[in-house]
Amino acid sequence: MSIVKRALGRLIHRGWDYLREAAALHPGATAGYRFRYFGEGACIAFPTGAIFGEQWIEIGDHTLIGERVTISAGMVPGMDLGPDPIVRIGRGCSIGRGSHIVGHESIVIGDDVFTGPYVYITDQNHAYDDPEVPIGRQWPRNKPVEIGSGSWIGAGAIILPGTKIGRQSVVAGGAVVRGEFPDHSVIAGVPAKIVKRHSPELGWYRTDSVSAPGSACPGAPSPAGPAGHAAAASPAGPRAHSRAAVPPARHGSPDGPAQGRNGSRPDPAEAHGPARAG
Repeated sequence: MSIVKRALGRLIHRGWDYLREAAALHPGATAGYRFRYFGEGACIAFPTGAIFGEQWIEIGDHTLIGERVTISAGMVPGMDLGPDPIVRIGRGCSIGRGSHIVGHESIVIGDDVFTGPYVYITDQNHAYDDPEVPIGRQWPRNKPVEIGSGSWIGAGAIILPGTKIGRQSVVAGGAVVRGEFPDHSVIAGVPAKIVKRHSPELGWYRTDSVSAPGSACPGAPSPAGPAGHAAAASPAGPRAHSRAAVPPARHGSPDGPAQGRNGSRPDPAEAHGPARAG
């Protein structure tokens, strides 16, 4: 009996593998012609999720879309959504299994964007203006979504209407993202915020401890070194900086004097010396 079971199991698995390959959507498949554009080498794995509004959906060349991914344009099948595409997925993307891309106005995903599984991207949300009408019965609002090329969206992230994510950015798994984010950002949390940025001078740095060069925020390293930073940070300008640069011996203990020379109240720049960088 065990031999029969093993033989039957192998047969079922081979049959399933053949079925998955045969039923996958690709440019040459009959269902592939329904799309506004279905690029060369692109593929939607079987079993698919809910897919409708294909004539308003574009899928770029060599983009791979995993199993059970829902891609839709419009509320229901059969709607006339006008002349422009609603969902555009760029070249060389990879969309993780079980993800949802639900478009009503405009969702643009750039080239080489990768997502983990179960990512949810939508450009529509329910309104709740009237506190007496059930929220699900109030007319929803649309706002375009854009995800920059080269970005990575972690598993389970939610991209809400109006979000614009810059190029080469990372969205942490489970983040709930709304708003605009510049290129080279690491975005995490609920609600999501920028936790890391990139600059040519610093590479990747945490935004809660260091500011980008040229920023007026405390803790920003200055290209001119600590003395240059003290001048930039001093509210009194270069004059205070010139005093701060005098050797500590003129002002008492290096640990910070209680009084200035001649018993006068010290200038803050004199009392604390050059500010520490980040």
